Amino acid sequence: MRRPTPLPPSGAPSGADDESSLRTPSGGDGRRGVSPEQRGAAPTDRWAESASVPVENAPTEPIDLTGITAPAPVWPLPTDAGTGSSARDAASVLPGVPTWALGADEAGATEPLAEDAAAPGSDGSSPVGMREVWRAARARRRALKSEVRRFTVRARRRRAIWLGSIAAVVLVALGSVGAAYSPLFAVETITVAGAEQLDTAAVSDALSSQLGTPLPLVDESAIKAALVAFPLVESYTVEARPPHDLIVRVVERTPIGVIASPAGFTLVDAAGVALSTTQTPAPGRPVLEITGGTASEAFEAVGHVLRSLPDTIMSQVTAASATTPNDVTLTLGGTGTQIVWGNADESSNKSVALAAAMQSRPPDTVSRYDVSSPSAVVIQ
Repeated sequence: MRRPTPLPPSGAPSGADDESSLRTPSGGDGRRGVSPEQRGAAPTDRWAESASVPVENAPTEPIDLTGITAPAPVWPLPTDAGTGSSARDAASVLPGVPTWALGADEAGATEPLAEDAAAPGSDGSSPVGMREVWRAARARRRALKSEVRRFTVRARRRRAIWLGSIAAVVLVALGSVGAAYSPLFAVETITVAGAEQLDTAAVSDALSSQLGTPLPLVDESAIKAALVAFPLVESYTVEARPPHDLIVRVVERTPIGVIASPAGFTLVDAAGVALSTTQTPAPGRPVLEITGGTASEAFEAVGHVLRSLPDTIMSQVTAASATTPNDVTLTLGGTGTQIVWGNADESSNKSVALAAAMQSRPPDTVSRYDVSSPSAVVIQ
């Protein structure tokens, strides 16, 4: 709604004069076709006239202003004479004012000139037709498909090579495992190696339960149980030799002498393990007279001394005795010559000193060799 205008003063002309002052030559509403100077000046004159109305002539009844909104102010636009740039200046000063409200002359000033617009193909190049665009798109699709196909073929080739290699390895592994656990690698021959005192035929018969068993499935616990029956076996190893051979390598115990007992003469090693019992002493083995038996420290010292002797001297020893670990004494057969050894310390040096003394003075010329101190041998 338009803002109500103040009442004119009494005596002021009304009717045709007011209408003529508000009408425009084109029959508008008083705004269109009005120059900027008139837009800015007319309200000022009217308000000036209304300001001169005496207070006593003002209307006494209240005016209802509900729903009435003030119109947007219209600012006067500066006109640059001779240039016609008022519309462009207005557009820069009042960006919210549309160009149609600035008048036909001013609006026309903002329209671009025809020669300013660049026409298509003005640079001399011929326009591109739809056929060329379609051909370029088809060539691009072909190139893309070719590249994808080339990459896919290469990837498939690599994948095939990898899968083939993995399949070959798996097949070889499965074939090897299957063949190893098949009767093709079953045990047909058992060989006992390293036995000098043992009866190899008896040992092979004890291990006969492993015949016909695939080599990877040979039961080592059964082999151990079978070899426990042979006291001379100190240790053993099992070797599978494809396709059909099973080799058992044994390390025999070394007897050091015999111990007299009511049951006879028991052959023992340095650990005191009884190897065999006979009614007569085993030939070439000295008779042991140990205080405290095989579990004593004296027996341990005697065993250490006998094992340190060279074969040339060991073959001449017929008896060994000890009451404590520090008084080991050996007896040479034939002459009865005694060898005072003392304890088991420095046994290797004592053996060398004894061999030198026996060479300088044979046992049949002496009665006693004292090598308890290897650096000072006493011969009697």
